[in-house]
Amino acid sequence: MPTFRIVFMGTAEFAVPSLDALLAAGYPIPVVVTAPDKPQGRGLAMRPSQVKRRALSAGLPVLQPPLLKDPSFADAIRALDPDLIVVVAFRILPPSVFTIPRLGSMNLHASLLPRYRGAAPINRAIMMGETETGVTTFLLDEKIDTGGILLQERIPVFPDDDAGSLHDRLEHIGAEVVLRTVRLIEQGKAVPRTQDSSVASPAPKIFHEDCRILWEKPANVIRNQIRGLSPAPGAFFHHADRTIKAFRANVAEGRALPGHVDAGKDFLHVGTGKGMLSLEELQMEGRKRMPVAEFLRGYPVQSGQVLS
Repeated sequence: MPTFRIVFMGTAEFAVPSLDALLAAGYPIPVVVTAPDKPQGRGLAMRPSQVKRRALSAGLPVLQPPLLKDPSFADAIRALDPDLIVVVAFRILPPSVFTIPRLGSMNLHASLLPRYRGAAPINRAIMMGETETGVTTFLLDEKIDTGGILLQERIPVFPDDDAGSLHDRLEHIGAEVVLRTVRLIEQGKAVPRTQDSSVASPAPKIFHEDCRILWEKPANVIRNQIRGLSPAPGAFFHHADRTIKAFRANVAEGRALPGHVDAGKDFLHVGTGKGMLSLEELQMEGRKRMPVAEFLRGYPVQSGQVLS
């Protein structure tokens, strides 16, 4: 059994398979660090992160520091004398923490760095129409997502992928790459490769305005926007003072002015700046997602109307 001591840091579901992979390989994890519990749902009950739930089910101690720059947090990590910190879907670590382990700290990122540095690499890759993406493990340094690359794994982005399906594939591929990377570091065989910042691209967090559909854009661009924002937070448009989210769409035959509707009992086509877009899965505010035919039965949209 390995005696290589790892502090694992993660919060989102994306990190759980990586934690599972390290546990299955027998690595000692003296503590799991995750975000503080947050109020969620209609009752705003305090809910633990996915990583915390998995750690507790495995009988692992959990730390939930409110402030990562608090000296007491660094002291707690230092007292554990870790060989390595593994970070997956967590927050930005200060140097006072990521420099503690004798072999440094590594991170898993859901893109082929230096492409899509930032908080939303999966969403942004699909929104930009990429046909290939992947995962990268790299060493942490003081700038975000810029450290030396350790390993990468490429995968195709399928035409019908959305952010949810791509996320689910990448989290499992990422777990395999994390385990391979940890073994290389443990064996002293890891050779970091400097990133070429001249070909870097950003992947900033998703803001409200990123989600608004602008019908003047080409149909394929809007389709990629919808894919990249599905299942959350969802691309949206307005009709008759209602906000409607779109989760699935395809480019359709025909032509109409941007935002102008061609509708029937089971189809809803919308003109764009170039081509027509067929909206195929929609959600009215306060209601569930549904196929367009079902949506139109409860909320008729007529040809000639204009979406905004």
